[in-house]
Amino acid sequence: MFLRPQLTTLLRDGSKGAERHDARNLQRSWRKFAAFAYVAEQYGYRYDGLSPISPKGSPNPYFAFRRTPDAADRASRTAAQFPRAMTGGQLPGMRPGGSRLRPLPETQRQVDLLHARIMVDYTGSHSRRGLIQLLIIPLVMLIPLSQTGFSTTSLLVCGTVWLFFVALWGLGFSLARRRHAKYSQVLRAAGLDS
Repeated sequence: MFLRPQLTTLLRDGSKGAERHDARNLQRSWRKFAAFAYVAEQYGYRYDGLSPISPKGSPNPYFAFRRTPDAADRASRTAAQFPRAMTGGQLPGMRPGGSRLRPLPETQRQVDLLHARIMVDYTGSHSRRGLIQLLIIPLVMLIPLSQTGFSTTSLLVCGTVWLFFVALWGLGFSLARRRHAKYSQVLRAAGLDS
């Protein structure tokens, strides 16, 4: 659904000679986004981490893809080898038919390593998101409190609501740290820097 516009934008940037292509994960799956990153590499753009244009703390940040020195050759070779890729045909390194972002067995390891890099970048820089909102929640709760009054019961309810959100943030932070450690270990085991 979102694949064709993403590929079209990537190829347009490639034809203009853009040094960096920025993309968001529109696939609703980090594994499919890693497969997209593999396909982008076949067209001359290598995954390069979080983009500098990405809004700080965004739940759906932009990721940067850097143009390789042989990008034009790669793109023309890939276009010749997969002429129907843009119209629903097989993508380079992916299985034909059905879900177009399912890696072939021989490309699965490369896609898995890209997935690990993406997850390390995403969880490493976004593990603290939501912290500002935790500080804003008490200020927002002052609005209804100013209307109903600052009774012990209303302060207790507001405190409980805030503690609930603190617990949710803590759980999310813990999960992000665990994922970061897991995927960092995958990269280290493959001999790559995380």
